[in-house]
This record gives sequence, C-alpha cells and structure tokens, in this order.
Amino acid sequence: MQRRWSTAKITYLLAGILLAAAAARADKIVLKNGQKILANNVVEDGDKVRYETSAGQLTLPKSIVDHIEKGGLPPVTESPAAAAANLNIAPPAMETTANAAEIDHGAVHDGSIDRKYIAQLEEEARGGSANANERAALAHHAASQFALSRGDLDQALSDARAAASYRPEQAVLLMNVAYIQLQRSEFRESLEYLDHARRLAPGNADVYKLSGWAYYGMNRPDLAVQDWKKAQSIHGDAEVQTALEKAERDIREEENYRENESAHFQLRYNGAAEPGLARDVLHTLEGHYQQMESALNYTPPEPIGVVLYTEQGFADITRAPEWVGALNDGRIRVPVQGLTGVTPELSRVLRHELTHSFIQQKTHGRAPTWLQEGVAQWMEGKRSDESAAVLVQVYEQGHAAQLAKLEGSWLGLSEDMARYSYAWALANVEFIVQTGGMGDIEKILDRIAAGRPAEEALHEVLHSDYGDLMQGTVEYLKKSYVR
Repeated sequence: MQRRWSTAKITYLLAGILLAAAAARADKIVLKNGQKILANNVVEDGDKVRYETSAGQLTLPKSIVDHIEKGGLPPVTESPAAAAANLNIAPPAMETTANAAEIDHGAVHDGSIDRKYIAQLEEEARGGSANANERAALAHHAASQFALSRGDLDQALSDARAAASYRPEQAVLLMNVAYIQLQRSEFRESLEYLDHARRLAPGNADVYKLSGWAYYGMNRPDLAVQDWKKAQSIHGDAEVQTALEKAERDIREEENYRENESAHFQLRYNGAAEPGLARDVLHTLEGHYQQMESALNYTPPEPIGVVLYTEQGFADITRAPEWVGALNDGRIRVPVQGLTGVTPELSRVLRHELTHSFIQQKTHGRAPTWLQEGVAQWMEGKRSDESAAVLVQVYEQGHAAQLAKLEGSWLGLSEDMARYSYAWALANVEFIVQTGGMGDIEKILDRIAAGRPAEEALHEVLHSDYGDLMQGTVEYLKKSYVR
C-alpha cells in the first residue's frame, strides 16, 4: 500500500492515543502445553472449541485447551487472496460422528499431533478395508486442521493430501486440500482438487465458493463471478455476495480496458491511457522483479496482476481511504491519470507495491503489516532521516505504540495514525537491515512463512523481542540522524 503524502512531521501524541484505541482486540486460547493461539469469536461447543483466525473458522479438541482469555492482542492479518476477495472463508466442514470424535482425540491431544497413533492407523489401512481407510483419513484430517490452526501451512497441506489419498471419493477432503493451497496463494494448483470435488459433489456450494476465490487470485474476475453466482444459486452466503459485488465492480470498470503482459505480469489499463505507458510500466516492473528476487531470495509462483486506473476509477474500485495512493489487494492497483511515461515517483510506487506481492506470496499472507510496509518503503528507497527526531521524542516520552498493535490492517486508520505507523515501520526495518543486512529480513520472512508468529520469528533471528527492537531502533535513529 502506497500512501499519498510526502514524509511530514508526526503529531505523536494524537497518533499514539488514537492508534492504541483503534487496535482490534482478540481472544487468546491457551493450550495445556503452554502455547497460545490469538483468535476472534472463541466459542466452546461441546467437546470442541471453535474460533476464527486468518485461516477462517477452525476447531480444536477441548481436551487440549487449558483456558481461554478474552481480549488479547490483535490476530494476524488476512491472507492476500482472502483480503482481495473480502472473504473470511472457513474450511469445508467434515461431518461430526462418534467415530470421528474418537479419532480426533487420538490424533491430536496434549497440544500436539500423535504421529505414532496415525502411523498405527496407516498400518491398518494397508489391508485395504474401507473402514481402515476412513479412520486413517480422519486422523490425517484432524492433524491437518490442528496444523492449520497453528499457522503451519506446510504440515497442514501434507496431512490434508494424505487424508485425501485415503478417501479420494470424499469431496470435502479434496476441498480441504484446495482450501490450504488457496491460503498459500497456490491458486492454479487448487483448481485440480476443486475440479475433482465438483465432479463428486456438483451441488456443493463450497466448491464454487473456493473456485471463485482461486480464479479471483489468478486475476480472472470474470470466471470468479461465474462460480460465485453458481455458489449463490445453490446456497446464499453474505461473504460470497460481498466478493461477487467486488468482482463485478472490477469487470464493469475494466470492460473497456486493454491488456498487455510480460514474463511475470498481466497488465490491464484504461483505454484512455497511453499504450507507451503500459509498455514502460511492464519494463519497469520486470527490472524491479529481478532485484526483488535477489533481495528476498524468492520467486512468486504465479504471474502478478497489475491494473492502471484513472483517479476516479481507482477510488471507485478500491474504496480505499483518501490517503492511499496505490493498493495491493492481490493485484497491484495504481492511478496513473495524466502520465505518458514512468516517472521516478511512479517507479517508486511500483517497487513499493511489488514488494507487497513478493512478501504476501512468500509468507502466504502472514507477514504483519508493520514488517510489510517497512520493507516496502525500504525497497522503494525511503529512509528515516525526516521522521527520526520525532520518533525518538515519541519513544522517550512513553507514547510509542507497541509493535504488536501495528500487526493488523491499517486501512481503517486516519491519515495521522497511518503516517505515524509508516514512520515506525520504516525505522524498525531500516535498523534491522543496517545492522544485519537483508539476509535477516529474509530469515524472518522464512520463519513467518513456516507458521511462526512474527515476534517469535524476530526472536529466532535477532534474539530480540518487539521491545528490544523498538529500543534498538531508537538508539540507531539517535546515532544516525539526531544531532
């Protein structure tokens, strides 16, 4: 997300108070092994605990939960694909049976997955009986859901695939594989499982709900609309309706747009724009792409969508606050009215938004906003010289917001609060890079991608928590900029 303003003096007291008040609160599920899960809308339901996270609505066996604390820290932000479609999609639900409850408890207990128990069921399944295959599938499904609840998408996907291999005729198991792939921004791969699920359960609305998400992530709003309409015809869903309306706005705005593409980008632009501008944008993006690959040691698996708008078209489609100058909600959206070529400012905006695409896909949408925006500003060339003195003053007078409160979405912030947040994000990332290089940023992102909470990933790489990072950042700012 690219802000409209130039760097300016921060009204630190107002920003600090408002930011603290605006932070969303969440519940904390404390497991018996001492580990914690931040979540929304935690509900005890029989022998299950149901809750909502960035992975959608999930459940845990009540037997592994020690207690629930209301009003914890903000949960992690939505994945980029879910944010793009304004969906908070829950995984397709398995039918609850006494047999399933017994296997759930056997596969997941005491805060961990019992691999010995699962291996025993796999051994029994080698005999080929339908009941044994069912039990092995249920065990792997329980393990997958537990790993998903902990943010370990790699393990969740591995167990989901294993569950589907034991019962490939069960559409819900195929949809669960696709669901996790969608969380990982693996849109094209998810369609293979969804196509199979559709053949098995053509009347299941969830199949079309998920495939619409996949097509939207692949920059095909026309196909997303088709499948979301089908989902609505089977079963009305408010979340699907919201996503459908957004995709239809995209189509209406872009119906007269032209298309262009390059090795790594699919670009659409208003017909009134200069064709030369579109070519220059793609050329500039390809140059930034190569630099980003090297800096973050990552190559996105899918082409990245880019849309060039008029100012009004950008406002109508994104519905973003006025201070937002560009947006990345799964596609890079940039207003370019009046431009005939790529200016230095537009190049910086493109680099900023492209950084978001890389980080979103590299971390499966799990990187906190402060880290995303800090790295994006660093990559576009910004530094903390103009804001350093004010940030030091904010910190030393005790008004600095905790980094944990900068993890979630910033789109609801006022311009003053957003300016404050951008400045701290850049300062923290600048300190990390100047101290340990981009290699430390890469390592932190890798750990977040593996399911580590942001502060835990930070501690593993820097041996510092959020408080240490803020203190180190302030000392860096004083040494580098404040005289």
